[in-house]
Amino acid sequence: MAEVEIGIFKSGRRAYGFDDIGIVPSRRTRDPEDTDISWEIDAFDFKLPLMAAAMDGVTSPATAVEIGKLGGVAVLNLEGLWTRYDNPEPLFEEIASLDTDKVTARLQQMYLEPIKSELVTQRIREIKQAGVVSAASLTPQQTLRFAPAVLEAELDLFVIQGTVVSAEHVSKTSEPLNLKRFIRQFEIPVIVGGCASYHTALHLMRTGAVGVLVGVGPGNACTTRGVLGIGVPQATAIADAAGARMRHLDETGVYVHVIADGGMSRGGDIAKAIACGADAVMLGSPLTAAHEAPAKGYHWGMATFHPTLPRGTRVHTGIRGTLKDILLGPAHDTDGRTNLFGALRTAMATCGYQNVKEFQKAEVIVAPSLQTEGKVLQKSQGVGMGH
Repeated sequence: MAEVEIGIFKSGRRAYGFDDIGIVPSRRTRDPEDTDISWEIDAFDFKLPLMAAAMDGVTSPATAVEIGKLGGVAVLNLEGLWTRYDNPEPLFEEIASLDTDKVTARLQQMYLEPIKSELVTQRIREIKQAGVVSAASLTPQQTLRFAPAVLEAELDLFVIQGTVVSAEHVSKTSEPLNLKRFIRQFEIPVIVGGCASYHTALHLMRTGAVGVLVGVGPGNACTTRGVLGIGVPQATAIADAAGARMRHLDETGVYVHVIADGGMSRGGDIAKAIACGADAVMLGSPLTAAHEAPAKGYHWGMATFHPTLPRGTRVHTGIRGTLKDILLGPAHDTDGRTNLFGALRTAMATCGYQNVKEFQKAEVIVAPSLQTEGKVLQKSQGVGMGH
């Protein structure tokens, strides 16, 4: 791809986010009821190509169960409040009531409480006992320490997740996690991420992971792009990772799933993520707007509680409906933030594609005016796409 000259010393590729592109309808259409949006990864089948993010404001044991019943899978953060406190619910109420200037310091204080191995096992079992697929995450730094508790609980899907995860971490102070060795020896299928480039995605796929999370800094609560200056717009990041997936498939015969993580707030964003090559999506802030969400309309990033460099902020998402309303409808608003997967079905049907694999081949165009063309009244009145 041609590079743009930034200056005499530096050139760079042009990258695109979801707002920069549009999906082109094809010559065929079909009924939404005839589309198949199911997702199969390793030995697990899901009605929805959905992972709920491993963030405390998104996933609790209870919401993990509900999302599992609705057809997706939710990832519990094993370094969050649910594994530090026997009953964290009063803390969620406090977080929602805090003044903005006091949130980060109080979150740092809350997350200083040590993680308890017995709670790691207990929370996973709470999800499994409901009969849904259990998924949970740890950062690379804590994986070896708590892996025995994860195995004891017989977790179904394990996620190793950080702001940026690489297959080749270098450290002078500690022995880094050898991802390839760990994944090959671990008894549970592993998903790793995040990443935002072709080469990083390819190296992560070569570790033996069944899926790779794609996204660095696009989330509503994430401030990584401002604090660290790191990130790649999601449309380009997903398409690059999908390219790595095809090369890995050619080299090994093994298909590794690309999971778009972050930057999606409307059904159209999810459709664009799939059209750019994602097999599934990981959602955070859209799910915090559910009545069942732990923090009742508030959301904060995984790294907010970093002791010296907070890289997230608390945001208010409000309450839009139940988890079922948000994921499957019916939608009573016109801004695309409810019935997210009904929108995916309709987008696929409108473009004539029957399943997710076919939809990955949809034509996309660079369309910077897509969100604004002809929407003057919506924008001026703060409704629909102007909301």
